[in-house]
Amino acid sequence: MHETMGRNKGRGIEGRGIVMKRWMRRGCFSVLLAGMLLLAGMTARAEEKDTVRRGIFAGSVDLSGLGREEAEEAVRAYVEGLKSTEITLQTVGGVQIAATAGEFGLEWANAEMVTEALSIGKSGNVIERYKIMKDLEHENLVLPVELSFDPALIKAVVEEKCTGYDQEAVSWDLKRENGEFKLTEGKSGYALDIDASADKIEKFLSEEWNREACVLPLEIREEKPKGSREELASVKDVLGTFTTYYYDSDAGRAANIATGSKHIDGTLLYPGEEFSTCDAVMPFSVANGYFMAGSYESGRLVKSLGGGVCQVSTTLYDAVLLAELEVVTRYNHSMVVTYVEPAADAAVSGSGKDFVFKNNQDTPVYIESTIEGKSITVTIYGKETRDPNREIRFESEVLQVLYPPADDIQADANQPLGYITTSGMFVGKKARLWKVVTENGVEVSRTQVNSSSYKMVPRTAVVGVATENPEAYEQIMAAIGTGSIDHVQNVLAILLPPPAPPEETGGE
Repeated sequence: MHETMGRNKGRGIEGRGIVMKRWMRRGCFSVLLAGMLLLAGMTARAEEKDTVRRGIFAGSVDLSGLGREEAEEAVRAYVEGLKSTEITLQTVGGVQIAATAGEFGLEWANAEMVTEALSIGKSGNVIERYKIMKDLEHENLVLPVELSFDPALIKAVVEEKCTGYDQEAVSWDLKRENGEFKLTEGKSGYALDIDASADKIEKFLSEEWNREACVLPLEIREEKPKGSREELASVKDVLGTFTTYYYDSDAGRAANIATGSKHIDGTLLYPGEEFSTCDAVMPFSVANGYFMAGSYESGRLVKSLGGGVCQVSTTLYDAVLLAELEVVTRYNHSMVVTYVEPAADAAVSGSGKDFVFKNNQDTPVYIESTIEGKSITVTIYGKETRDPNREIRFESEVLQVLYPPADDIQADANQPLGYITTSGMFVGKKARLWKVVTENGVEVSRTQVNSSSYKMVPRTAVVGVATENPEAYEQIMAAIGTGSIDHVQNVLAILLPPPAPPEETGGE
């Protein structure tokens, strides 16, 4: 029994020894780990107090061991260096415009990143901090440097540097020569889209830019030319034509009509487009081919550059009416004209009167204006879609005729006796123009086109009365008082008989 007890006791001591050794091994490891962590923490605090731990970068900038101000300065220097990076903008026609990132308002956008860098590895328990320190020994931690740009500056750069290179579209065109139409092919145009380009630049810099020099194509908008071969091929029918005559016009007025005709000839209007006669024929200047000729001004017949062009606008007006295009703006003359019936005229002037019409057709129309002798003819071509059994005509109806009172005579003491200038009388009228539509010869409608009023203007005369003969002065003043230009002219014939014919002299 003792022997048995002795063996059991020995095994018990031996068992306690094994447990003790295991505990001691575990205890030593824990102490060792705690010691290492404590040593690491003490070392870290000693070496990196208020500085960024080793292995931490801001983009490509190494912040290791830097304090707050040093780290901020380093990042700002990096961003400042980026401002000189070239961003080449490619605009219309492949033209390249040099710009820099700084011109777009480049700034550092996340300055709080330095605070984050300083705090890394300095919060949490010892184990967490130790793990971060060990990770940094094997791999750098890179914090992003975020950038911002100014949209207003980006748009300003686009507007100031990249515009002016647009290429306008060239519309398909027609010219009528020797009785035949000749077609000119159109070309596409290209225009810079400023807003879309500015948005593209901002998005690229904010999301895609690798912070190196680059070429960035801008947003270019293609503009298709107006018209097409098929569309212009339909312009072949006479929609309306009208002729007026000017047999009694002097050379200046005839030349002005020819000049005005040339300025409107060959005009092509696409559907919806408007034509301004003033825009086409002005300015009234010598350089633009005009001469001094008679024209109406404030109820008087005066000489002015371009006098007579109203006959061009009137002839065009009547052709437009026959073509049934839309009249937008039309003014009658202040006094009646002789080359068309009342209410069938259209005046233009540099003081605001204009004749404007619109192509209300679904296809283009073409204006041809020709001079032959002392006549002008305006023809409007297009695609005829009207019923061939339908016809239109225009009728002038005079509602009232106003005759002027006695002649208007002015005495001019600065002009000698015998001087006289006269201007003719104009009868005033009120009239309206009717559009009459017939189908198969039967009238189906009658529509008023316009209502026009024309001033009545008496004959006028300016008579010189300067003379040293009191009797002659009294006689001419008495004649002026009668209000009759004819009587004034008779008295002048008595007071100033025609000079005797020169004596004949001999000769070889």
